[in-house]
Amino acid sequence: MSRRNKKNKVLQLIPLGGVGEIGKNMFVLKYGQECIIMDAGLKFPDDSMLGIDIVIPDIGYLNDQNIKILGIILSHGHEDHIGALPYIIEELDAPVYGTRLTLGLVEAKFMEHPAKNVRLHEINPDQRLVLSESFKLDFFRTNHSIPDSVGMAVETPAGIVVYTSDFKFDQTPVDGRITDYHKLAELGRKGVVAALIDSTNADRPGYTLSEKEVGESINEIFRLSRSRIILATFASNIHRIQQVVDAAIRYDRKIGIAGRSIVNSVNISTELGYLKIPKDIVVDLDKIKKVPHEKMALITTGSQGEPLSALTRISKSEHRQIEIFPGDTVIIAASPIPGNEKLVARTVNNLFQLKADVIYRPISGVHVSGHGSEEELKLMMNLLRPDYIIPVHGEYRQQAYCSKIAQKLGMAEENVFLAKIGNVMEFADGEGRFSGSVPSGRVLVDGFGVGDVGEVVIRDRQMLSEDGIVIIVLAVDQKNSKIISGPEIITRGFVYVRESINLLEDAKAAVSKAIDKINKDDLQEWNKIKSRVRDAASSYFYEHTGRKPMIMPIVIDIPPVNGK
Repeated sequence: MSRRNKKNKVLQLIPLGGVGEIGKNMFVLKYGQECIIMDAGLKFPDDSMLGIDIVIPDIGYLNDQNIKILGIILSHGHEDHIGALPYIIEELDAPVYGTRLTLGLVEAKFMEHPAKNVRLHEINPDQRLVLSESFKLDFFRTNHSIPDSVGMAVETPAGIVVYTSDFKFDQTPVDGRITDYHKLAELGRKGVVAALIDSTNADRPGYTLSEKEVGESINEIFRLSRSRIILATFASNIHRIQQVVDAAIRYDRKIGIAGRSIVNSVNISTELGYLKIPKDIVVDLDKIKKVPHEKMALITTGSQGEPLSALTRISKSEHRQIEIFPGDTVIIAASPIPGNEKLVARTVNNLFQLKADVIYRPISGVHVSGHGSEEELKLMMNLLRPDYIIPVHGEYRQQAYCSKIAQKLGMAEENVFLAKIGNVMEFADGEGRFSGSVPSGRVLVDGFGVGDVGEVVIRDRQMLSEDGIVIIVLAVDQKNSKIISGPEIITRGFVYVRESINLLEDAKAAVSKAIDKINKDDLQEWNKIKSRVRDAASSYFYEHTGRKPMIMPIVIDIPPVNGK
């Protein structure tokens, strides 16, 4: 059998997220009118998305097409791979497949965000999942910062496509389950037409350290500490939580758990057997004050400085049950996600002011990445030997580094697709190419609203946050074409009224002058009045303050008294 499939079939690969960005992973494989979706993740908003809770992929393309979605297959339980499910599952109406822990975390999400017709199906790395004649999936175990993580090989009539998802090659994993090297090598022997490769750490040389290295650092901190230990980590990093528990047992400490997401994660992982915590070492937070400081350790959320997280509230002395005492050791066992550096720095500063010993720098050995570095990417590529590589799970620079790594191994530059969201890549007769794009982008979730906040609203929020708002109120007798009263000016977030009386009085005069020039006939047109008021006020305020506040004219129609 030839390395490349010779049938005249076209397979389309479409990223709806997860390229040119960290997060929002969602990849569509389409053959004929059938497709599968690999992962459905969210992304957390950046500083410009004021008030936004999360960002999810735009799935309009899937809704607008006559496509049969065979299933959503999840690689692991991180938010950037499963977090969009509650917001899209009812629209897509497709079964969801994932490993045991992944589905446990998904079920917890659906308890918070209920959805109808949810169909969850458990998979394991040793099974074959046949969804149709065109889509047959095999799975392989990978090492990552969460248990039960898998990659997938999708057999289609156009060839095999491999999605590595997030991975690193950890030779000493905490749970003892190493990557399925033999399956990867077998896929390479069969022939892989395209591979989606995790490029998060493509710009880091060498190898990523084993998670067990963190365990050794944590053990040393427990051995030396003479007061309480508070460790903040990602709620999903079950291996790290297990190592903290193991250290607590070794050094005779009790454990407290603070933060809703980490409590949920611990409960689910314990119930499913992925986390082993003796019940007698767990202390309710209301009782931790009764435990001697040298016998207490706390695991909390807040490694990213999130404003409402447990560690952030502790650092601001706002937590109801936990306070910092001088000499407490606080460990931030995570690297800041890009964009969160200021939040983390603020939390660290607050903790130092409370006289805590804070361990947070990368060189401290309390965190290692869950993603493979350059040499591990080389190993993955050499095992799979794909015809084409699509770097995913990275910003453009990381995708570009992944391309350079592939070229070092002899792959032609044109065989590495640096895709953008919505790009269509086609594979037929063993050949691959870009073939246009589909409608795509991002959907903003704000409170209960999904997609009702768009770019215009975000732009208004930015304007309000930067220069404030000026409201100008006029009362108009439209019937007699007269201004009855006003303009009155109200400001918020623009100037301090008491100190800017002269500015506002002069602004009123400028607006009144502009109104006086309005023809009587135009006083019948509210839009013309508002436009003239807005232009006059904007020009005046910019000329005298250099600022551009949002101007909101309000015109009130006052009916004539006694019909006059």
